Amino acid sequence: MPNFESNNHRGNHYNRHDHNDRQDRRGNDRNRNDRHSYRDQRGDNRHDRGYNDRRRQEREAPSVEVEVGQRFPLTIKRMGINGEGIGYYKRMTVFVPGALTGEEAVVEVTNVATRYLRGKVHRIRLASPHRVEPRDSYADEVGGFELEHLAYPEQLAFKRDIVAQSLERYQPQGFRSYDLRPTLGMTDPYGYRNKAQFQVRRNADGKIEAGLYAERSHDLVDLTTCSVQMPATMTVMRAVVAMLQDLDMPIYDEEAGSGIVKTLVVRAAAHTDDVQLTIITNSQKLPRKHELLDRIAAELPQVTSVMQNVNPGKTSLVWGDETKHLAGNDAITEKLDGLSFKLSARAFLQLNPSQMEVLYGEAKKALDLQPGETVVDAYSGIGTIGLSLADVAEEVRGMDVIPEAVDDANANAAANGITNAHYEVGTAEELLPKWLMAGFRPDSIVVDPPRTGLDDTLIDTILGVRPEKFVYISCNPSTLAKDLVKLTSDYQVDYIQSVDMMPQTARCEAVVKLSRRQ
Repeated sequence: MPNFESNNHRGNHYNRHDHNDRQDRRGNDRNRNDRHSYRDQRGDNRHDRGYNDRRRQEREAPSVEVEVGQRFPLTIKRMGINGEGIGYYKRMTVFVPGALTGEEAVVEVTNVATRYLRGKVHRIRLASPHRVEPRDSYADEVGGFELEHLAYPEQLAFKRDIVAQSLERYQPQGFRSYDLRPTLGMTDPYGYRNKAQFQVRRNADGKIEAGLYAERSHDLVDLTTCSVQMPATMTVMRAVVAMLQDLDMPIYDEEAGSGIVKTLVVRAAAHTDDVQLTIITNSQKLPRKHELLDRIAAELPQVTSVMQNVNPGKTSLVWGDETKHLAGNDAITEKLDGLSFKLSARAFLQLNPSQMEVLYGEAKKALDLQPGETVVDAYSGIGTIGLSLADVAEEVRGMDVIPEAVDDANANAAANGITNAHYEVGTAEELLPKWLMAGFRPDSIVVDPPRTGLDDTLIDTILGVRPEKFVYISCNPSTLAKDLVKLTSDYQVDYIQSVDMMPQTARCEAVVKLSRRQ
């Protein structure tokens, strides 16, 4: 997500959880029974032995003399958790982005490591029947489009499979009997991203470009179109780039460390038509600011909020600590499940509005709150999950590490007439013990952590509190499986429902219903 918009610029690809935002806060298989068990979907112990055989093969791979640029035929045996094809050359694992299971390809080596090779497809000799033509011409250049060449029903099957792969790797208690439900996808898996976060640079010819870095580089790929973005985000993005060019505004030069405009962030609200533009700069100064704001007001009336975020110097972080209000409102409003939510520039919100309602609906169903019960909303952001539970819960408490997000959450509660929800600044591992000391013991907890998963201290805190009901919303199957190793000492996994929040990418969300062991 595609991390979409990773906090780290490596490849600057789309990353599910907009991890910088979290830090700043952090073939559908429907012809079969929807409640298949893990064993139904992944096979019996023979499959487990096959997985272990592959792991042993990878560990014991011999040293192979291979050079970058060398080509050889390769059969793709399976797909890895990042959406890459995996094959074996003289027993050495080869990772091949863009290759699909069952394909026979001529592969060109791009990187040689001690125990594995990386390659690229030189030529497909036998294509998968599930291969399709990507809509985006640059899909194989930048991250976040790892699966655009794979038919959508197969993308959904793959995403359930990567949950299974992660469980196989970490083997939490009882994992072979987990109920892995078919991935919930979209009718139209394009045009869903409500936020574009593009780097801005001036090329050798003096033209200002905005886009994403090519994989494993800082070479900018200018994105004039993007099929997964909501149209409003691209309309505003390209118009502002043209304005920057016309006004000859100083653009950041990464090598020299000079210039002003680094990044443009455009966020659109799907249900209110509000659009917010944030200009991320290298300094407090923004030359020709008033001319730019005048043009935005005249040419882009849909932009109801213009902000500036200051992020000086060379850094892997996209966002800085200071955000300034330039024009219009200081936030935009989005609606979800009948509630209105204020979004400040750095507040986290899921990038797929339509699937966000599906995801949170699944979380509410899994939590199954009853009148009179209390709930803790950890990693609460602007309160989207907790506030949607407030009509049933006796009390909702939440926390986030970003003050602006907490302010938004409390403001959203007030704006929606919700009086039984309260949010505080801090981590769950800090605040939960404090609340317990004050006499508040939650009946249930819902966590929606960043890609790094749960903090070990928070896991220990949850196991100490032992709420009867517990729902884990995951954006990273690997860290989910790792966290379940500890959590399943006190909780059993009732089911895992994968949800496709990021079509065309390898990212997968999952809602996990856990219940306390008696």
